Amino acid sequence: MTSVAVIAHSGKRLGGGLTELRSTLRDRGIDDPLWSEVPKSKFAPDRVAKVLKQGADLVFAWGGDGLVQRCIDTMAGTGAVLAIVPAGTANLLASNLGIPQDIGEAVEIGLHGSRRAFDIGSVNGERFAVMAGTGLDALMIRDADAGLKDRVGQIAYVWTGAKNLKNTRRKATIDVDGERWFSGKTTCVLVGNVGKVVGGLTVFEQARTDDGRLELGVVTAESLWQWGRALGRTVVGQAERSPFVRTTTAKRIDVRLDRKAPYELDGGDRKPRKKLRFEAEPAAITICVPETSEDVTGSRPAEEAKGHDPKGHDKGQDPKGGTS
Repeated sequence: MTSVAVIAHSGKRLGGGLTELRSTLRDRGIDDPLWSEVPKSKFAPDRVAKVLKQGADLVFAWGGDGLVQRCIDTMAGTGAVLAIVPAGTANLLASNLGIPQDIGEAVEIGLHGSRRAFDIGSVNGERFAVMAGTGLDALMIRDADAGLKDRVGQIAYVWTGAKNLKNTRRKATIDVDGERWFSGKTTCVLVGNVGKVVGGLTVFEQARTDDGRLELGVVTAESLWQWGRALGRTVVGQAERSPFVRTTTAKRIDVRLDRKAPYELDGGDRKPRKKLRFEAEPAAITICVPETSEDVTGSRPAEEAKGHDPKGHDKGQDPKGGTS
C-alpha cells in the first residue's frame, strides 16, 4: 500500500487551491493523506522529514521550484517518490518534465504516471534539481523575486539582468573534476541539471538527467551590448555559440571568487560565499512524470536506473575554457 503525503506552500495558488487538491485526491481514493502546509519553503524540510518518518512513500509537493527543491533536498536517497503539483510562478522543473499546471492532471501523474530516477546536483551540500549559480543569475533571481516577477513574468529576469550587470563582475577560478578549466573575470557562473533554467530559457540544450554530470556555463560579458548578444544566443537555444559564453560538463565543480557573492539554487537566493562546490548525485531522486511524455531530459525508469553507473561526456570543450 502506498502512503501519500502532501507538503503545500500555503501562499501558492492554482485552480481551486488546496481545497480542490484535497477533493481531487479524495476522488481518487486518497481520503486522509498526511497533510502539512507551510507559509514559506524554508519550513518544508522538517515537515518532509516528519512525513517520511510516519511512513510516507509518495509525497505531493504543492508550490514552485523553491518548495520542490526543499523537498528534494530532504527526500534524495530515501526511496520516497516525489509528485509535483506546480503552483508556483516559474515551475521550471515541472516545465522540463512536462507536468501541466492543472491539479487533476498533476494528481493523475503523481498516482499513475511513470516513475523516473533523476540525477540531481548539490552546491555546498544543499541539493538542487534545476540550476544553481552565482553572479548575474543570483542577483537576477533575487531582484526579480522582489515582486517584479509576479507582475511581468520572464521579462523580469531580462530587466534585472541588465540592471545588475556592472555589479557582478568578479575574478574567478574554476576547477572541473580536479583540473583548472577557467581563470578570469566572469559575470555569471551557472550550473544546470536540465535544459530550461533562468527565466525558462533553454540554456543547456544537450542536458540529460541520467548521465551523472552537471552542465556548466560561464558568462564573460562586460557590457550591456555583450550581455544582449549572449542573451540573444540563449533565446534561440545556442548559448554555447556566443563568444561570451563557455560551457562544459562535470561531476564536480569548484568555484573560487575574489570576494563574496550571493548564490542561488532552483530560484532561491542564498547568503554570499567565496567558495562553491557543485557535485552531481546520480539517480538520487524518483519523480512522477507523464506516462506518454517524450523523455526530453533523458531520465531513466526508476527500476532501470538502479545500479546505473553513467559515463561522462565532454561535448568538445577545451579544458582551459571555451569550445575546441
